[in-house]
Amino acid sequence: MSLKAFHVIFLTVATLFCFGFGAWGVAFHASAGGTPVLLVALVSLLAGVALPIYGVWFLRKLKHVSYL
Repeated sequence: MSLKAFHVIFLTVATLFCFGFGAWGVAFHASAGGTPVLLVALVSLLAGVALPIYGVWFLRKLKHVSYL
């Protein structure tokens, strides 16, 4: 597996986890309160937005490298 393929898989999984954790944190904050939980959830959601942007940049940088 190439570095390019690993990055695509890893970034996809990391993005899904970030959005999932962020959604859980927002839901937990709504039910139980707590500002630190909301801050961590917002940082996680921000990372969920930033990771695909980095992924597009990475794929453009390595567009000449194959996935194998």
